[in-house]
Amino acid sequence: MSVAVALFTSDLRVHDQPVLRAALRGADEVVPLFVLDQGITAAGFDAPNRRAFLAGCLGSLDAGLRERGGRLVIRTGAVVEQVCRVVRECGAQQVHVAAGVSRYAARREEKLRTELASAGCALVAHDAVITAVPPGHLTPSGGDHFAVFTPYFRRWEAAGTREVMAAPRTVRVPAVDGDPPPSATAVDGVSPGLAEGGEHRARERLASWLADGIDAYEDRHDDLAGDATSRLSPYIHFGCLSPVELVQRARRRGGAGAEAFTRQLAWRDFHHQVLAARPAAAWSDYRARGDRWRTDDKEIAAWREGRTGYPVVDAAMRQLLYEGWMHNRGRLLVASFLTKTLYVDWRVGARHFLDLLVDGDIVNNQLNWQWVAGTGTDTRPNRILNPLVQARRFDPRGDYVRRWVPELAGLEGAAVHQPWKQAGQNRARFRYPDPIVDLGEGRARFSLARGLG
Repeated sequence: MSVAVALFTSDLRVHDQPVLRAALRGADEVVPLFVLDQGITAAGFDAPNRRAFLAGCLGSLDAGLRERGGRLVIRTGAVVEQVCRVVRECGAQQVHVAAGVSRYAARREEKLRTELASAGCALVAHDAVITAVPPGHLTPSGGDHFAVFTPYFRRWEAAGTREVMAAPRTVRVPAVDGDPPPSATAVDGVSPGLAEGGEHRARERLASWLADGIDAYEDRHDDLAGDATSRLSPYIHFGCLSPVELVQRARRRGGAGAEAFTRQLAWRDFHHQVLAARPAAAWSDYRARGDRWRTDDKEIAAWREGRTGYPVVDAAMRQLLYEGWMHNRGRLLVASFLTKTLYVDWRVGARHFLDLLVDGDIVNNQLNWQWVAGTGTDTRPNRILNPLVQARRFDPRGDYVRRWVPELAGLEGAAVHQPWKQAGQNRARFRYPDPIVDLGEGRARFSLARGLG
């Protein structure tokens, strides 16, 4: 009886799952395997919020497999070592895995291919599992990747996607031992408002979003108080939802909202093809600007804790602390404030986001930070987002600020965005700090540093 291994990584689902379906097609029995990777823990990427969310994802994946007669086999340790051990135990002839783009994933795949070959087992890596369009599928003439989004997006839209695969009806698993699934409640340091992980929750949220959310996305996706984004990013990050399925269902829905949502999925694929071609961009400037970043521990601490004195910035940072997630417009604001108003290295902000964001990953987190910092693919690298202007535009009534900065709840309307303008006793009753930097001074400092005059 033939056996194959379906190695799950960032694709924790049974719907539209090419890795699992390929393993099932090629063997009588399949070991659905997930390795709790100690290498990720050692590298500092095993943050509490993602660990807790992952536990929910693994529990949901196991439940989905059990509904089909199977189960998830969990091992703990080094991925290559554990996969090879499972292959020896069950006599597998093939291991199927989703192709990754990070340097860590590429090295893991290379080592796994070599070790498995010496054991007479083949590694099969599958594209269009983690992204809608494979990273190397679209290239410009004379280059290995697109460095500007718009031309990439035109090609991406025309490229199309593979067909969506139905979930398997039956999964037969051989007698292979595994570790008990982790528990989300056993993880310390988790954000109080963290969402529940797993494919079941993901598909519930997707159904709700498509029925009552996506149509208004074009008009409301920047509305901070309205909270009108899909909130699907954590589920996409862990692969509880297929990007191919998301693109196809959005296109079937049609309309401006669906087009705007699809564009965001294209941005995700864009960043994957950038990092696949330039792995060093995970921590090095994609386009160096000669920056000599400042280091001010007090200002950095104030930014992290949401007490910069700019309410919309602080509201977004406090949302991150409480939910392990932040509104996309908020992410742009706080990143611009750190890198261009405080002129602090984008890597400081990216590391803090990775410590807290449930959807934080090397690809989108790092390259979005570089985009805002002006060291990435932004064609306007020196743009600065003024937090007061942004607050008036995207939180005009101040509801978002009052939700996350309760000490300012007594201020009415847009006055909440500039509490330092309150006079006398009215100002004294707010336990809220003055701004840590003057916006004009911050802009002048950044302009001088970048040689803008």
